[in-house]
Amino acid sequence: MLSVPLSVLDRSRTRVGETEAETLRATVELAQQVEELGYKRFWVSEHHSVPGVVGSAPTVLAAAVAARTDQIRVGTGGVMLPNHKPLVVAEQFGVLESLYPGRIDMGLGRSVGFTNGVRRALGIEKDAAEDFSTQVRELLGYLAGTSADRVHARPGEGLRIPPFILAVGEGTAIAAALGLPVVLAARPDSAERLEDYRNNFKPSEWAPEPYVMLAVTAAVADSTEAARQLLLPEAWASAYSRTRGVFPPLEPDVPAELTAREQEYFENALRGQVYGMPAEVEEALGELVRRTAADELLITTNTFDRAALLANYAALAKLAGLTR
Repeated sequence: MLSVPLSVLDRSRTRVGETEAETLRATVELAQQVEELGYKRFWVSEHHSVPGVVGSAPTVLAAAVAARTDQIRVGTGGVMLPNHKPLVVAEQFGVLESLYPGRIDMGLGRSVGFTNGVRRALGIEKDAAEDFSTQVRELLGYLAGTSADRVHARPGEGLRIPPFILAVGEGTAIAAALGLPVVLAARPDSAERLEDYRNNFKPSEWAPEPYVMLAVTAAVADSTEAARQLLLPEAWASAYSRTRGVFPPLEPDVPAELTAREQEYFENALRGQVYGMPAEVEEALGELVRRTAADELLITTNTFDRAALLANYAALAKLAGLTR
């Protein structure tokens, strides 16, 4: 069995024929289901003005998830800090932690809006992510009660809300310098980047030692081909976005014929994902954990069929020997 905890990141992906309200309710229901399966955390994401994603207000959605669950940790994967004032983020998480003590995670990312129009609507510039390290320090200062401008987060100050850095670009270096846990997507260079993170890690009041959560897409089925089929709707959505500039809702089927460019992006979207029969996936994930020395796996799988998605999470839970 897998030797590390499993968690889930759900981006509230819309499906063709499904209302946005139904999508959000399905996210809350999925959280309840994976809690029953024994997963450690359930995280939600932040995307703005994306047709295929309605996870746009992560702290609001996290509150709904926490209210309908009992034990699973609930967090964000993540709040995109350049889009928000650090004080507001500190207060939002302060409210969450006050209402659901000991269950809230604060995942922080540095991405900005996809288009100039979205960035203008958010009131930020494309280079806003360059100040991410400063923004994180300011946010943590409000929680620790060490803000240089004598402003206090109410609630928030004095609360121990675990912060995680979503590592994109320089994220691992920032996490190491600030002494924070890191979330990194599984890629060919993951082991090397994580070695740098561990070597440069500076213990802090938030984390005495490095902690790595590896984000991975994994699909399990009775046959390798059936497992691969689970991943095709998301892969097609990715290829569609790369060729048309719009990320669409998930569809049940992939078009029978793809252009050469669509086929290239489609195959690239599947590259690096883990899928197969139980023994194949267990071996692949186990090797990934051994190679990266990850402390936890964050499963990010999406597919059109929600029942199939839940069955996939159940199969992964069985591989990991999870119990509530």
